Amino acid sequence: MARILDSKCKLCRRAGEKLFLKGDRCSSPKCAMVRRPYLPGVHGHNPSRGGSEFGKQLAMKQKIKRLYGVMERQFRHHFEEVQKVPGITGDQLLSRLERRLDNVVYRLGFAVSRTQAKQLVSHKMFEVNGTRLNIPSAELHVGDTISLKTSKKDNAYFKQQIELLKTKKDIPHWLALDIEKLSGTVIALPSREDVGVSVDPQMVVEYYSK
Repeated sequence: MARILDSKCKLCRRAGEKLFLKGDRCSSPKCAMVRRPYLPGVHGHNPSRGGSEFGKQLAMKQKIKRLYGVMERQFRHHFEEVQKVPGITGDQLLSRLERRLDNVVYRLGFAVSRTQAKQLVSHKMFEVNGTRLNIPSAELHVGDTISLKTSKKDNAYFKQQIELLKTKKDIPHWLALDIEKLSGTVIALPSREDVGVSVDPQMVVEYYSK
């Protein structure tokens, strides 16, 4: 499975805002966007490139890719798939990315970052509608239920997460969390506002239209 090996803190600095790629560290004073809120590199204080329309579109594509932790080929595949779906292509793209299995695991609070969520899914920790699924990019639909495997509920990590989930208040409106059963259900389609980061998917559409 391909992975993004670049420093996650540098990816946030390149995007110009927190992408919350390192979990709790992003909310602490140690966050790179708090300590060094400028572009990485020796010329970070005085950026002189990327000001063209094409440069801005490319930067937006890269930002969304990095936010969800997907590679170029996979991102392009997501884009081509949503082009076949009725509606605004940019919004459909974000909706599809939000409904990736690894992202839903992260949104429900079973993982502190999307990277960790991807790892947990790959290690066969979860079931979707009662069937084991270990594909992080799997697309979930309204009505699908994701649950922790019964054999994993005594895992020390998940015991700790249960206590944190009891006080978690930022569950997206399009998801329903059942703490007792350690499961979550997709009850609606996510919208652009649910991403939590300032993005303009229409710029991605324009980028691929060239």
